[in-house]
Formats: sequence, structure tokens, C-alpha cells
Amino acid sequence: MLEPILTIVVPCFNEQEVLPETISQLSALLRSLAREQLVSIKSKILFVDDGSMDLTWQIIHKESLKNEWVTGLKLSRNAGHQNALLAGLFTAKDKSDCVVSIDADLQDDISVIREFIIKFREGNDIVYGVREKRETDSFFKRWTAEGFYKLMRKMGVDLVFNHADFRLMSKRALQELERFEEVNMFLRGIVPLIGMRSTSVFYDRKERTAGETKYPLKKMLAFAFDGITSFSVTPIRFVLLVGVLSFFISFLVGCYFFALKITGNTTTGWTSLITSIWLIGGLQLIAIGLVGEYIGKIYKESKRRPKYIIDRDSYSLPMSLQLKKQEREQYDTFELDLRKLPETN
Repeated sequence: MLEPILTIVVPCFNEQEVLPETISQLSALLRSLAREQLVSIKSKILFVDDGSMDLTWQIIHKESLKNEWVTGLKLSRNAGHQNALLAGLFTAKDKSDCVVSIDADLQDDISVIREFIIKFREGNDIVYGVREKRETDSFFKRWTAEGFYKLMRKMGVDLVFNHADFRLMSKRALQELERFEEVNMFLRGIVPLIGMRSTSVFYDRKERTAGETKYPLKKMLAFAFDGITSFSVTPIRFVLLVGVLSFFISFLVGCYFFALKITGNTTTGWTSLITSIWLIGGLQLIAIGLVGEYIGKIYKESKRRPKYIIDRDSYSLPMSLQLKKQEREQYDTFELDLRKLPETN
């Protein structure tokens, strides 16, 4: 078998603190894999700048001028992690035999990429990187993350337990992924739907070496809710069930008070009345809000807006066409001192 062309896609958002180390480690990895003849010397690392406001793109662009392994893709604005990942995957698809996606902080163990390639060469189109344990996570994060996977499973969503977006996909799998045209792309749920031959590789996740996480609690909750509503109508069915139960309970309570009325044992009470109104009103507002969430998703899908817009691309074009002479000279004279990097919010 000929050595496959591998592209490692790395979405980045304000990652100037970790990027130099990430570039160094991934370049060394590709060099090692090429030396072992596991991948082609044409393999690349594609960094996708998701509208960063720091020096992320400057670092990527300068490195691409002197490092044969490094290429870059700059989006016109922040499109979100999933869309930035898709931009990298679909851009790399046509020039690669397989693509590995990994986050820029390198908390995922890059050494298992070698095992990814071996599994791919054995005939697997998708190789999932699965965390063996969550000892580096806080109790709250571990509990909520594992609870999310279990909840999705109960809702009928086929998720790989403890798998995020660290995976290998073949060219054939990416071609099928591109046929999924919905705007709300929840990749952890969509990739298993492709249904091609797949396997898992287990690893231990490391601590972040620098910078701050781009997924605080607020974003994690939004991501989880988006995943649930993108793949299951169970929440709406649950609201329907609550409404049916509420109706029957109200009917039974009504029969009870009607019996009291006949026997002359009624007692007027404002508290019980207003409590019932508030309870029913609250349930109605929750139901309307949940239905509205689904309608909002339909609204977004109906407009068919692009998921991302590419501003600059040093991956698809030959080096001679990537930069004008003036721009090349500008980046050749660009000096990066990590001690002088501006702080980002």
C-alpha cells in the first residue's frame, strides 16, 4: 500500500500562547511518521484560524513560509468550533487520503495518531479517539460530561462514549459527511451516522499547557443543548407527556372537588387556586419555549446560509501563488517574541 497523504486539521481561536508548541510537536510527529513510511511526505498540518483576535493567524502564516508541513486557512469571522472544523475537513478532503482532527491545545495525545494511521491502513474509514479515563477533569465536569453521553444514548442518539472531536476520517467518509447539509452540525452525532467501518483508539487526556479553555461552562451547556435538539425530538415528546399527565391529574382533582361540592364539604382557598395557575402557566411557557427552539432551528436551516467563509487559504494553492512579493517580505520580517505577546480576553 502506498503511503497515504495525511492532513491534520487544527481549529484555532485565540491560541497564540500554545500555537508555537503545537506547531513544533505536530511537525515532529509528521516528520517521524513520514520517516517510518506510514504517511506520505506530502502530508500537511492545516491550522484553521476561526476569526482570532490575537496573533494566531500571523503565527500560522509566518510558519507556513518556512515549515514545509504547515499550512493555514483563515475564516473571515468567528464561525464556531464545529464550523471551523468542517472548513478544515472539507478543504483537506480533496488533497488527502485521510484527515485527523485535533484541538490546538494538544490535550489529546498526539502519539496515538500513529495508531490511527495503522488502523486506517487496516481498512477502517473512521477511527475514534476515546478517553480511557477522566482523572484530569473536575468532579463536576466529569459528572456532567458522562451524564450528557448517557442522556444522548437514552434519547436514541448513537454517540461514541467519551469521544470528542479527536478522530481520523478517510477521504471516502469525508465525501459522505459533506452530503449532510444541515446548518446545525453536531459532528459527534453525525459521524457515527455515516456507518462505515470504524474502530476506537483509547488514550489519556493531558492538562492544557498554556492559555485558557475555549469551552467554559456556559458554552458547554449551549453545546450540549444544541446537540440534544439537533438530534432528538424526545424533549418535545416529554413536554407532551407532561401535558397529558397534567391533564389527567387536573381531571382527577376536578372530580375530587366536584365530589366535595356535592357533599357540601368545599372550602374556598386562594392559595390552591393561584398555585395551580402558576404551575400550569409555567408548564405552558416551558413547552412554548422548547417548541420555539425547534422552530428557530428550522428557521436557520431554511435560510441555507453558508457555515463559514474562507478569507485566506495557504493550503489549496501552490506556495508561489499564496503571497504577493510585498506580502511575503512583510511576513519574512515579522519577528515573534512570545514574551511580548499581548494578553487576550
